[in-house]
Amino acid sequence: MKLSHRIPLTPWRARSPWAFRPRMAAPLVIGLTLFGFGEGLLVQSHWGATPWTVFAQGIAHHAHLSLGWATALISAVVLLAWWPLRERPGLGTVANLVIIAYVLDRTTYVVAVPHSSVLKAIFVVGGVLVIGVGSSLYLTTGLGPGPRDGLMTGLHRRWHVSVVYVRLSLEVTVLFIGWLLGGTVGIATAFFASTIGFSIGASLHALERIVRRRA
Repeated sequence: MKLSHRIPLTPWRARSPWAFRPRMAAPLVIGLTLFGFGEGLLVQSHWGATPWTVFAQGIAHHAHLSLGWATALISAVVLLAWWPLRERPGLGTVANLVIIAYVLDRTTYVVAVPHSSVLKAIFVVGGVLVIGVGSSLYLTTGLGPGPRDGLMTGLHRRWHVSVVYVRLSLEVTVLFIGWLLGGTVGIATAFFASTIGFSIGASLHALERIVRRRA
């Protein structure tokens, strides 16, 4: 499996986070929709979820909100933390907050929890693959980072600490808090953490090849 270690240039890449053009709509919306759907599949497996979704589950339980609303609320609070870090949002940042939360919410309502362990495993593996494809499409639009990614890069610049350690610290922190609040942590959480990088890298590589063939 070949992986891409960079975000390729695409015909739909924006020149600035707010320089939207119609050709960017499909990669942006489809990418974020797939991301939210993949998150929903992980949740519906009942074998765990991504760290931030575990956190959202805990918040949803105590605040009596749907998972989607809890996710949107967390993203909005994270955006407030951008202000002292001097991070600048883009159109993609706003779309990230709205679309992922909505699709995640609808997926958990519409997709039934499988009773078979085989189907649950398919949900977990499929969820990671779908999130990888969605991430690759969204990242190539150049319309601004998602709320969590912006927090990571902002803390990286402010503290001069590697993004690897910043992201790891954020993920571990929200996972632990989410677990304490009642979020579901399981094998899907561990599988996501250990494979999502490969899924995104493989998706970016495939997308880069497609773009080159059409050039």
